[in-house]
Amino acid sequence: MLRLQTPLEERYTAAAPEELAERIAAAKATLGDRLFILGHHYQRDEVIRWADARGDSFKLAKLAAATPEADYIVFCGVHFMAEAADILTGDHQQVILPDLNAGCSMADMAELWAVTEAWESLEDVVDIDRVVPITYMNSSAALKAFVGRNGGAVCTSSNARAILKWAFERGDQVLFFPDQHLGRNTGYQMGYDESHMAVWNPRKDLGGLTEAQCKDARFLLWKGHCSVHQRFSVEQIADFRAKYPEGIVVVHPECSHEVCELADQVGSTEYILRAVADAPAGSVIGVGTEIHMVNRLANETPDKTVMSLDPLVCPCSTMFRIDGPHLCWVLEELVEGRVPNRIEVDPEVAEWAKVALDRMLSIT
Repeated sequence: MLRLQTPLEERYTAAAPEELAERIAAAKATLGDRLFILGHHYQRDEVIRWADARGDSFKLAKLAAATPEADYIVFCGVHFMAEAADILTGDHQQVILPDLNAGCSMADMAELWAVTEAWESLEDVVDIDRVVPITYMNSSAALKAFVGRNGGAVCTSSNARAILKWAFERGDQVLFFPDQHLGRNTGYQMGYDESHMAVWNPRKDLGGLTEAQCKDARFLLWKGHCSVHQRFSVEQIADFRAKYPEGIVVVHPECSHEVCELADQVGSTEYILRAVADAPAGSVIGVGTEIHMVNRLANETPDKTVMSLDPLVCPCSTMFRIDGPHLCWVLEELVEGRVPNRIEVDPEVAEWAKVALDRMLSIT
C-alpha cells in the first residue's frame, strides 16, 4: 500500500540527538496528560525511551482506549496498529502515526480486493457458510471489517488457538490471513498436520488449488509472511545449539514451522518477554524476533545472555522508519495546535472491524 510521508525540515533532520531529546521532552511537558505515546516493542531505543507505555499492538490499542484523558495518541508502531487504536478510542481522541511510511509488509500482502476475490472464488466450489474468515491482528481495518461482516474474528499470536477452536465450532474450514505461518503453527498445536492445510496464493486462479483441495482443506492459509521472522532458519538454531548446548531457543510463531518445531519455546512478543524474565540467571537465550526487541532484552537483563538467532540481525524496515526527528516533529506540531498524520478509519469500516475485535475479546 502506497503512503507518502512529507519530508521533514532540516531543523529536524540535521538536529543532534541531544537537541532532539531536549525538544521532545519540552513538547511532552507542554502537552502533559493530553498526550499518550505508545511504543511497540520493535521500535528503536531513541523512540521507545519516550513511550508512556510499551507492548504489542493490541495491548497498546487497549491502553489507549483506557486513557480517555489523552486527546492525542501518538502510536510509534505501524499503520494497522494506529488503525486499531482509532477504532477502539473515543471520538475526542486523535491517533497520530509519526511516519506514514511505517506500514507492515505482511499486512500489505492481503488487501481487501484480493481477499474479497478469494472469498467469491471459494463460493463457487465450497459451502461458504461453513467457511470462517480469521484475520491476524497484523492486517488493515478493512480486512478486520471483512471478517466482521462475514462471521469471523480477529486473532493475535497469543490467542490464535482459542480463536481457531471457536471457528471450528461454527464451520468446517477457516480462511486464515495474512500470515500463513501463524495459521500453520497454531494448526499443528491443535493436532492437525499438513494434510489438513492448503496455501492460498492470491496471484493464481482459485489460489493455485484444485477444487478438491479447496473442499478438503481445513485450513486455507493465505500466502503471506513476516519479512523479519521468515529470516530465521533451522541452520541458525543448529549453530546456536552447537555453541551453547544448554542454551534456550525462543521464537515467535510467525517463524516457519520447521523453526518452531526445533525451538524450546514459541510465543508472542509478550510471551518472549516473560520467557526471558523467567529463565534462570546465567541462561543463554537465542531469540527469533526483531533485533531492537532482542537488543533491549539483552540490555535490560544483564544476568542473562540474550542474543538474536540471526547473525546478520533483522530489523523491521517499516518499524525502523519512526525515529527521533519524526517523533519530535509530530509533538511540536501538536504543541502548535496542528494535528499531523492523523489516522482515521471510515466509520462503517470501524463499526464492522470492532465487531470482529469484540468477537475476539468475547472468545478470549
